[in-house]
Amino acid sequence: MIGPRIAGSLLAVATLTTATACASLDPSARAEGATTATASTRPTDHLEELLQQALPNVKGKTFTAAIVDLPPDARAKPHRHGQAFVYAYVLEGTVRSQLDGKPVTTYHQGQNWVEQPGAHHLLTENTSPVKAAKLLVVFVSNTGDSLKSDDPGS
Repeated sequence: MIGPRIAGSLLAVATLTTATACASLDPSARAEGATTATASTRPTDHLEELLQQALPNVKGKTFTAAIVDLPPDARAKPHRHGQAFVYAYVLEGTVRSQLDGKPVTTYHQGQNWVEQPGAHHLLTENTSPVKAAKLLVVFVSNTGDSLKSDDPGS
């Protein structure tokens, strides 16, 4: 279990990393991998890793900070994050989220949530048909594990 002091430190590192990485990235480079809508499907999310670092005093664990872009009207496929502990912070826009066994919750800019290891993420969507949403997501995962696995057939 991550204590409050470690979690606060991880959040501070992630925030600093995000500010530095976002300031140094060319906006066209960030948009390059974004998914666009087609006539028959909704756009989906795009995860961009900012930093991945083995935790020095926690053998077998890796810290990863990432930005998740959700274009207007985007919806991620149902997914899991393996055995990672996940922290998500809404940088821009409004996001609707649901974890298995929990109610659908709407998060606005400045709000956040956590996902316990093994959680099933049923819904992640941008609520706006015209404005993009953006999340800072921090993972504490087993070294070498995939950060996201979409449900089969989704």
